[in-house]
Amino acid sequence: MNSKKQSIYPKYQKVLEQMGENIKLARKRRKITMVQLAERADIARSTLYLIELGNPGVAIGAYFNVLRALGLQDDFLKLAADDTFGRKLQDLELL
Repeated sequence: MNSKKQSIYPKYQKVLEQMGENIKLARKRRKITMVQLAERADIARSTLYLIELGNPGVAIGAYFNVLRALGLQDDFLKLAADDTFGRKLQDLELL
């Protein structure tokens, strides 16, 4: 399987980096080591390291497994939940 490197604009890379930092802080608040969290999430420690850096090449399933292992799996449901722009477009079609 050929995998294509994900291209992310620098301004949006910052969003991923902030998400990675949030995951890292959640892990530290729980006093869980990287090795422990990687084991609980069933991923390699090196993958967790990349997640905490906000690496865009890591599979979204790995991000989910880390959130699940931290008890934050419901945060995944917040992704794209508040689609204000999409609702405005929909409302324009109703006029």
